[in-house]
Amino acid sequence: MQKKGLLGQLIQNFCCLPGIGPKSAQRIAFYMLQRDRNGAKLLAETLLKALDQIGHCEQCRTLTDQTLCETCTDNSRNAKLLCIVESPADAWIIDQATAFKGTYFVLHGRLSPLDGIGPNELGLNLLEQRIASGSIEELILATNSTVEGEATAYFISEIAKKHHVQASRLAHGVPMGGELEFIDSSTLSHAFKGRKII
Repeated sequence: MQKKGLLGQLIQNFCCLPGIGPKSAQRIAFYMLQRDRNGAKLLAETLLKALDQIGHCEQCRTLTDQTLCETCTDNSRNAKLLCIVESPADAWIIDQATAFKGTYFVLHGRLSPLDGIGPNELGLNLLEQRIASGSIEELILATNSTVEGEATAYFISEIAKKHHVQASRLAHGVPMGGELEFIDSSTLSHAFKGRKII
């Protein structure tokens, strides 16, 4: 039975976070109230400040508290190399895990006509303007390997082709250290289709 009152509301509100169920939300709420009230206060203040001040970069559409984000204003990056991602978190992960030194364009989703998400909702008109300007030499399509992600990558590759810009797709397949007998057939099929000469 769901508890009422402010404590119950706090626990319920923590459940809105991804991966946090009722038990985890309860542990977080009790921990903050019993052991770390200063940390909880700092978290609340920072969250309110972030909600008020963080918006989207005017160029790449990632999250930032500036007009242009740090990546877009970094002159050491190759502005001719543009990586297309579905979310700001994807750009963050690519930067952390790779030596990628190009720039990004964040879609904030993927094409999904059934959900009312079309090219305009993803900012593809802005992307096409950047491609048409002649400043981009290669697009790296780093959308997820879902049906919608693949459709989005294909749609963007057609825009690139129209403007004679090279488009490449992230490789999908067998993970490092993976054993073939434990890999699902869809991943293995992708790996076979995407094989390259060594």
